[in-house]
Amino acid sequence: MSTGRVIEITGESPVGFQDAIEQAIGRAAITVRRLESAWVKEQRVSIVDGAISTYQVNLLLTFVLEE
Repeated sequence: MSTGRVIEITGESPVGFQDAIEQAIGRAAITVRRLESAWVKEQRVSIVDGAISTYQVNLLLTFVLEE
């Protein structure tokens, strides 16, 4: 049996939600070992002059604790 932990992180991208997710997970994978899954908790955009300037996602990441 394994034990996991959940952390919340935020990712941003000027390109889109998918890119924001990939950037956030990629960055988390540098310092967090044994990532198992991600859940998109929230999505939002920043608007400047009537156009979307930034896509932002809040993710819940699950990783397995080491024995």
